[in-house]
Amino acid sequence: MSISIKKLSDDVFEVIVAKTSTTTHTVTVTDQSLTDLTDDNATKVQLLEFSFNFLLEREPNTSILSSFDINVISRYFSDYRDEVTRWCDES
Repeated sequence: MSISIKKLSDDVFEVIVAKTSTTTHTVTVTDQSLTDLTDDNATKVQLLEFSFNFLLEREPNTSILSSFDINVISRYFSDYRDEVTRWCDES
C-alpha cells in the first residue's frame, strides 16, 4: 500500500491511496484545523499521512470519502482527536 499527497492549494490536498484498488481523495486542512488538532506540532502533510493511516487501520480505502474536511474524521471515529494528540505527544 502507498499513500501519496499532492498540495492543490494552501488548504486543499489530493491524497492517492494505492492498495488493491487505487482511490483518490480531496481533503481540506485549514490552518485553524491544523492548530486545533496538532497545536502546530505537525505539518499539514504529516497530519494527512497520520490521518490516512488511522483511517486505513479501520476501513478499506474504498470506504473513505472522496472529498472531505479533516475535521469530519472525528464524526465517524470518536477516538480520532485523542489519537492525533497521542501521536503529536510521541513525535
